[in-house]
Amino acid sequence: MQLQEKNRIKLERQLKDNGFEHAINYLMETTRQGVRCAKAGETDYIKPGRSRVGGDPDLPPQFAWPLTSDGTPMTFLAQLNMCDVAKHDVNELLPKTGMLSFFLGIDEPAYNIEHRVIWFDETEVLTAVRREPSGETALEDTYVGYDLEARPSLEPPGYAYVDMEQVENDEVTFGEYDDLFYEIRDQKDGDIIQLFGYPTEQHDDSEYEAALMILTGKEYEYSMDKALDEITAHFGGDKTKAKQEVTDMQMLLELETDDDVGFCWWDAGVLHFFIRKEDLIAGRFDRTYCSLYSS
Repeated sequence: MQLQEKNRIKLERQLKDNGFEHAINYLMETTRQGVRCAKAGETDYIKPGRSRVGGDPDLPPQFAWPLTSDGTPMTFLAQLNMCDVAKHDVNELLPKTGMLSFFLGIDEPAYNIEHRVIWFDETEVLTAVRREPSGETALEDTYVGYDLEARPSLEPPGYAYVDMEQVENDEVTFGEYDDLFYEIRDQKDGDIIQLFGYPTEQHDDSEYEAALMILTGKEYEYSMDKALDEITAHFGGDKTKAKQEVTDMQMLLELETDDDVGFCWWDAGVLHFFIRKEDLIAGRFDRTYCSLYSS
């Protein structure tokens, strides 16, 4: 997705002000447009359907609480009111109305984690009410609910995805790029959710892992080449199509560890939800992939 003109102007100014003229073309091309959600105070549950992280979900009366494969209630993570969130999605990929809700099973192992992503239409959101689980959920803990406030963001490539040769030169170190990275993102203290952009990782292979499982049902064996071969075979030998699938893979949501809410993903890591661009446009939230990264 090309940057909006106002974002191009803002990013170009930041790059020049910080001495990164040599990397302008590269970072203009690779910086993505996303949405960030920050905590906006503990929820009071007075108005159902508001964007929320932690606590209890708002669900339509007849909707059955999502269960894991062994019948355990999944743990509610977050709900995003699309009227509030999608207006900040300059990529125009998210549903414009309704609500996206995220539930999780046991967060072990760190790949192919059992989960549910559910879109409720605007009629269902109007009937939704606070619902508590019938018993202990998969993560065996309770979490404090916080309202969320969304805003647009710029997301340059981080450690795992950046081309060091493009951003470093004789005068600029990677440490200086790291400072610029956080300045461009304009990250706030209360940020807990990121939609789109780049996943927080040590390696740049999360999209391969997600695409492989969603398309073929096979687990990733820590080889991008092998994953690409499997995806290519899925498309009848069309390697161009396979590469495009990986390129188009979207990070639907990244959820941070947060002391206020009570989330802690292993050693203070992050939780990732991925979706194919084609499925996102079609509203196929039953075709998502969940994984966890922790250093």
